[in-house]
Amino acid sequence: MSYLVTGVAGFIGFHIAERFLSQGQPVTGIDCFLDSYPRPIKEDRVQRLREYSLFRFVEQSLIEANLEALLDGISAVFHEAGQAGVRPSWGTNFHIYVENNILATQRLLEAVTHARVRRFLYASSSSVYGNAPELPIRETSPTQPISPYGVTKLAAEHLCSLYWKNLGLPVVSLRYFTVFGPRPRPDMAITIFAKAILAGEEMVVFGDGEQSRGFTYVDDVVDANVRAAERDVSGQVFNIGGGGRITVNALIHLLEEIIGKRAIVRHTESQKGDALHTEADTSRAYQALGYQPATDMREGLAKTVASIREFYKL
Repeated sequence: MSYLVTGVAGFIGFHIAERFLSQGQPVTGIDCFLDSYPRPIKEDRVQRLREYSLFRFVEQSLIEANLEALLDGISAVFHEAGQAGVRPSWGTNFHIYVENNILATQRLLEAVTHARVRRFLYASSSSVYGNAPELPIRETSPTQPISPYGVTKLAAEHLCSLYWKNLGLPVVSLRYFTVFGPRPRPDMAITIFAKAILAGEEMVVFGDGEQSRGFTYVDDVVDANVRAAERDVSGQVFNIGGGGRITVNALIHLLEEIIGKRAIVRHTESQKGDALHTEADTSRAYQALGYQPATDMREGLAKTVASIREFYKL
């Protein structure tokens, strides 16, 4: 078995690649180092993966790469690449999201039609739901994104469905709910809050802090991907969440307990495009994949904070 992980220098792509490499399975990773956050953070992840002899890295955009050659000998594709971030997706940045979330996905799907790939895993997002009318959110809930980012993730998901229905591509879409864990993105709330508390600096909270999220530890997301790659569930969509939800205020209090320092908080106005509440119903993933989140919030946060301390020397 040999795997292709797109966006391998990204947060989730890195963890998927490391799981397979640690089990002695070959991984080809591709990444173009989008400048959504500092390159050294992504290079640190790639350097870690280079320690495995079975890792091959290609620095190139999916829009420009020779995908047919890249897919030669690949048994499963984990498509984690894309432009992340809800708030920056408005205005003049939108074309970056279109290119990297929609066009890149279409080009990769087209290349897979000529390859012998037995599974194509697409990293979708809970952002496709927007402000869901009921919680927990089921896969049958309305998909009504409230940000340009969410629109591009849903569009790419529709492309995956089209290629499955019309060409029989073995596609599975996994809708991630706010993933966190070691070596996190610097623009994630947990990273921003933890760094501020550790450094004794002020943090900004949008709104009153009573908005809530269903958080998912990254190892559970990796497990969901592995399970989906192993089972015959082509054409299906699954929510991948950690179970339950927590408000931003409660998250900050939990970080205070883990770090042992008080947070300095300043509240400001809410941001457009941010959903008020998210929480995943994962019963479909449990029934079809045997997926069950194994890491609770406190344990996952402690590991994440330790990683942030180490990387930023705090």
